[in-house]
Amino acid sequence: MSEIAKQIIGQKYMIERMLVGLLADGHILLEGVPGLAKTLTIKTMASIIDFSFARMQFTPDLLPADIVGTMIFNQKTNEFVPKKGPIFANIVLADEINRAPAKVQSALLEAMQEKQVTIGDKTYLLPLPFLVMATQNPIEQEGTYPLPEAQVDRFMLKIKVDYPSKNEERQIIDLITQDTVVTLQKVITPERLVEARKIVNQVYIDEKIKNYIVDIIDASRNPGKYPGLAKIQEFIEFGASPRASIYLAKAAKAHAFINRRGFVIPEDIKEIGYDVLRHRIIVSYEAEAQEIDSEKIIKILFDEIPVP
Repeated sequence: MSEIAKQIIGQKYMIERMLVGLLADGHILLEGVPGLAKTLTIKTMASIIDFSFARMQFTPDLLPADIVGTMIFNQKTNEFVPKKGPIFANIVLADEINRAPAKVQSALLEAMQEKQVTIGDKTYLLPLPFLVMATQNPIEQEGTYPLPEAQVDRFMLKIKVDYPSKNEERQIIDLITQDTVVTLQKVITPERLVEARKIVNQVYIDEKIKNYIVDIIDASRNPGKYPGLAKIQEFIEFGASPRASIYLAKAAKAHAFINRRGFVIPEDIKEIGYDVLRHRIIVSYEAEAQEIDSEKIIKILFDEIPVP
């Protein structure tokens, strides 16, 4: 955190959630208007980690081959050979992912889930660890394409990035206008990350906490089964998938680890739950008409589901 703070002013919430994703081995989606340092934060995090890094700028004319690679003809050997794309890196920055059409966005699906890609008729494994960190602009912005539900569900966390405070914005001006060159040290090696992930996996999560997670996810699909939640039945088009339960448990373990605990508590679930669920609960037309979004639904779920 201290090394990132040399380059990034504020945005503590975003940085902490990115660390959760890194420790829990989950892809991350950052959403916010342009100019909030989403891209810079990802590049800064990549620079302090001793991993390979690639950036892909998504545009309307981008092709799937620009991401995964293609077959090219080698005149010396008179045969086609694979030319691997930028997806072959440990950390991949997919910048403004919703600026490209669906066929390009879908090219990431196999890579994100299976950690492999197909070029021609051959499948290639991606380097491990492999993590996609994507940025997107709010869908209200011009020139954006909604992400397919299948792809959105593969992001462990969707982090909403907000404006800095007035004091932080003043510090940003001071940092940008000074001549000092910021030098960042690499503080994480692949070996240390693997070791940290093993420790995170060993964080204790009680059976009552597991049941609490399952109750929350099930209530997002069948709110009528739970006291006090029948009122939101009409506002939910689709609830969270089973992947949400898995990711919520893994992210809660990482959150507990960051807070120097060897066990998960209900507050971990509530703290990280918004980032895990906000892109997985699809609200209905009735909800949109009443300006009820997924975050309001999540708050009601947390308020009504009994805490163990």
